[in-house]
Amino acid sequence: MPHKSTAVYTGSFDPVTLGHLHIIQRASALFENLVVGIGINADKRPMFSIEKRVELVQKVTEPFENVRVEPFDGLAVDFVRQQKSSLMIRGIRPLTDTAGEFTMMMANRQLDDSIETVFLMADERFSHVSSSLLKQIAAVSDSDQRLAKFVPPPVLDALRQRMGE
Repeated sequence: MPHKSTAVYTGSFDPVTLGHLHIIQRASALFENLVVGIGINADKRPMFSIEKRVELVQKVTEPFENVRVEPFDGLAVDFVRQQKSSLMIRGIRPLTDTAGEFTMMMANRQLDDSIETVFLMADERFSHVSSSLLKQIAAVSDSDQRLAKFVPPPVLDALRQRMGE
């Protein structure tokens, strides 16, 4: 039975992976509403525009009626507050994300101590998948079958189109 509240899952989703989608699926079952916040990170050069990332996440989350996708600029804690929530979802992969996510959680707590961070551990099938790894594979692989192990079909098409540019 879902908790009667809104949770917010933030990230760059550049691009959205099967690991992200699995966290979205699980979080949408736990909370009445889930907002997927797609952030603009000034320190990164994204593969996809913010508009394209929003479009791709909307496509892959269509089956989840309680999921809404929104872009945001600025601090994640401010975006969570704008969504009238106090729950931030973070997906975490064993070993690779623990220290960074813990540091981010502590910083967020200093910025707004009313925001709670809920960590969802990545399923073992996706614990090695990252957007950075995916970009490296996409750049050198000509096999859609290989890429399909990491991304949903709409993202596969967008990746191929982007790599062809």
